[in-house]
Amino acid sequence: MAISTALVKELREATGAGILDCKKALQEADGDLDKAVEILRKQGLAAAKKHLGRQAKEGLIEAYVHTGNRIGALVELNCETDFVARTPEFGQLARDLAMQVVGYGPKYISREDVPPEVLEQERAIYRARAEREGKPPHVIERIVEGWLGKLYEEVCLLEQPFIRNGDVKVGDAIAEKIATMGENIVVKRFARFELGEE
Repeated sequence: MAISTALVKELREATGAGILDCKKALQEADGDLDKAVEILRKQGLAAAKKHLGRQAKEGLIEAYVHTGNRIGALVELNCETDFVARTPEFGQLARDLAMQVVGYGPKYISREDVPPEVLEQERAIYRARAEREGKPPHVIERIVEGWLGKLYEEVCLLEQPFIRNGDVKVGDAIAEKIATMGENIVVKRFARFELGEE
């Protein structure tokens, strides 16, 4: 199937992928733009996994203070080179993450950062709740794990719905940027401040 340059351009603008990658994805998808986007996303996420082990010591610290000056956040976002750290896309990602921290109020970066004692305490609460509701013993553990999944979405930055696109988790949005920028990107730390909060 012949792929028009207009279609390649449209896919490139939508995804930020290279021209040849866009053309190959459109050929593979028989000209279907949505399928081509999905193909590029899968390729990008696979490419992003290659970069995950690399050192990320460059980057920037982004601040965001919400209107009214009552809530603010600082986020340290790291990448591999200062060249990528100075790009507008990287800066926008850092700003979006600072807004995310202000808006969603995560406590941890990832699941691995949640202290084991917090998880055990939550498991005990969820287990007792399921037993009180009369759930059968053989399904209680699955129910507890489901509730823990919801807890992770509330308290872990990388598990939350991304502020710019609620259909994507923050971790997946970062993985897409890793794929397009070709470097590992890591949220190193963040702090959230709310006026009057202890």
